[in-house]
Amino acid sequence: MLVTVKGFGGIWEGRFGTSTARSRRFAQEAFYNTTGVLVSGKVRYRWRIGGKIRFNGVGGFTPSDPSRSLNRVFECKDPETTRAGWTQILFKRMLSGPERPDFYLFVVTAEYSGRLDIESSCWKADPVQVVSVSENADQQEAMLLMPAYSWVHGELGTFYAEPSTRQFWSASLRLERAGLAE
Repeated sequence: MLVTVKGFGGIWEGRFGTSTARSRRFAQEAFYNTTGVLVSGKVRYRWRIGGKIRFNGVGGFTPSDPSRSLNRVFECKDPETTRAGWTQILFKRMLSGPERPDFYLFVVTAEYSGRLDIESSCWKADPVQVVSVSENADQQEAMLLMPAYSWVHGELGTFYAEPSTRQFWSASLRLERAGLAE
């Protein structure tokens, strides 16, 4: 599965390998990203739907500057459910050049889209895969795998994953304009 990274969640974790050899230990390093919301002045997990994306120490991800991975295409494993019941997706390697992805990884906040009613059966298109959703009070952050032209519906309207006409591997999350579809 190919995924273009369009955003990251609010929480990062890193874990080192157990090898005593320094070079192997860093090669075994893993970095995890998930959703989080502000709780008592700190960004915390408040999963309503749990999940993380994982980058290994090898594979093109730069942990000191994650923004270098934005708008880049990664080869990923299919989502897996852990024994604890949450979803994990391994981003195996960054592609050396752009390719048309199967999904775009968007992170959506209540501030951007309005609150997503994840209890509703019609808050997202069927092909949209939820990685993680965190909520606290009026805050919400959702990490979503969205194919081209799929949608999510928040309090502010319906947002579509619209592929770029200039960069075939990229997309934007665009608010549907009322009255344009006639």
